[in-house]
Amino acid sequence: MTTDIPLWAEIATSVLVLAGSLLALIGAVGLLRLPTFFQRVHAPTLGSTLGCWCLVLATIVYFSVKDGSLSVHAVLIGIFIALTAPVTTVFLLRAALFRQRRAGNPDVPPNITRS
Repeated sequence: MTTDIPLWAEIATSVLVLAGSLLALIGAVGLLRLPTFFQRVHAPTLGSTLGCWCLVLATIVYFSVKDGSLSVHAVLIGIFIALTAPVTTVFLLRAALFRQRRAGNPDVPPNITRS
């Protein structure tokens, strides 16, 4: 098999892809293993976000070296995920807190009201 990028770029791309995949796997395992919803939210959010950025960096390295110019089109995907993942997580957590308070769960902190 012939490659059209130098060895150092192949190694950097491979390391970044493996790191991103490992982080995504850790997030998925955390989603399965953690016992409560509030604990489960953190693992895939952090794992998938960090894994996504590693894959974005791998894409930038690969296509920049292959095309001979800086390729940053994958940054848009990373920015979109970096913006949407925390917002989605906050909405999910607020909905879960609302449901737990309505159910009368004593372990959930009370609602903070402003006077």
